[in-house]
Amino acid sequence: MINKQVDNEESTITKKVNGHEFIPKEISPGNFSEYDIKLNMGNDGKFQLESTVVVKNLSTDDWGQLTFYFIPNMFTKSVSPELEYPSTVDFHNISIDGKKAEYTLEEDTLNIQLMEKLKPNQEIKVYFSYELTLPEEGLRFTKSNVDNYHLAQFYPMLATYRNHQWNKEKYLFRGETYHNTYSNFKLTYDIPKEYTLVSSFDQEVYPSPNKGLLEVENVKEIFLAILKDPILVEKNGGTSIRVFGFEKHKEELYREIADEATTAFNYFDEIIGPYPFKQLDIIIDGLGMEYPGIVTAHTIYNSDPVNSEALKSMVVHEIAHQWFYGMIHNDPFYNAWLDEGFAVFATDLFSFKKLNLSKPYTKYSIDPNMVLPVNLPLDQYESKMSSYIYGKAPTMLWELFNKNEGLKEIEQFLKSYYQFYKYKEIDSTEFMRFAKYYFDLKDDSIFEGWLEIEKTQNE
Repeated sequence: MINKQVDNEESTITKKVNGHEFIPKEISPGNFSEYDIKLNMGNDGKFQLESTVVVKNLSTDDWGQLTFYFIPNMFTKSVSPELEYPSTVDFHNISIDGKKAEYTLEEDTLNIQLMEKLKPNQEIKVYFSYELTLPEEGLRFTKSNVDNYHLAQFYPMLATYRNHQWNKEKYLFRGETYHNTYSNFKLTYDIPKEYTLVSSFDQEVYPSPNKGLLEVENVKEIFLAILKDPILVEKNGGTSIRVFGFEKHKEELYREIADEATTAFNYFDEIIGPYPFKQLDIIIDGLGMEYPGIVTAHTIYNSDPVNSEALKSMVVHEIAHQWFYGMIHNDPFYNAWLDEGFAVFATDLFSFKKLNLSKPYTKYSIDPNMVLPVNLPLDQYESKMSSYIYGKAPTMLWELFNKNEGLKEIEQFLKSYYQFYKYKEIDSTEFMRFAKYYFDLKDDSIFEGWLEIEKTQNE
């Protein structure tokens, strides 16, 4: 249990933190990239794409190859033969600075050989031309609800580079096993007139024109939803909250979701820190998932749609990810607890606030059989990954606070965390360093049993 002196307004430790005596240490991504994507959707559901990526080497090494994720390949017949309607992928051309490049594509790993070493602080331009179709019953990248297209991870995504190698892990169908850093994006699109585009870009109107140019900066990825005949419920304020549904008899539920989303959004925006976009889109279709500026919510893995109350809670959880993933990020293969655990923690905090509780009276308990730390690589959890990442992790975050502390002190912790780490990558080691400073801890004993001390993933 942690005890610290608290005055009428805030703790002396909080004052020290807000005095900026603490210097955060972020993890270098090893690179910077800018994407220029051209997308054309045919009436037959086929997509023609061109993607130009400017890649800059921010590491201290010379590079002989580039490594990209190309996740659509995971849903092709050769990789996922169990799918009745798999995706198709066909690369027409991959070139570097105008010269055809040699490459290999195995599962979701796209390696491109460089003809000349890319030295530190140098940049090159990589061009991709390809076409694809979306699978049915894919994961995130999928055709959904008969006529909706969810384009998640639909473009070659540059991996991070650290410890003198490309940081690329094997794809898993549970959890997020891809990791990239903040980039700038430009999208030129052309879609059939009966569809509307909803995406990570915040310059959209509804219904969208069928052709357009959109731009966004400083996001980890982009997500596109190409929708047919959605029902829109919109709440206009400082930030526009847009809910897109597809069942006319559920319009009242969509209004309730919009109300709940607006209340949660305003709470997070106030107590954590400013949201960076002019709108936030919520699509009531597909898995509960987060992307910059847009979330989906309807089902969980291998299940039917959740009930209305669970759906509202799911939406709040995904909105919390706009801060914990969107603005403070981590490698979700090695440190999934830092975004999922914090998103659950913030969602619970919002629930306490709604109940007008000044202190979190809910009792949290951990199964004594859950002896593993919460910051292991995802492939070490087997079937109990969710219990650790979504259960034990937020519970142990609550344990950081004295039972006598109220919500205001906990809110101040999140605000300070955001102020130090916005637009930075963090790992468990850095979180521990921050928590030790914030709570004035003398040793690591508070983390024993739930955080494994790791070597920071940095050069």
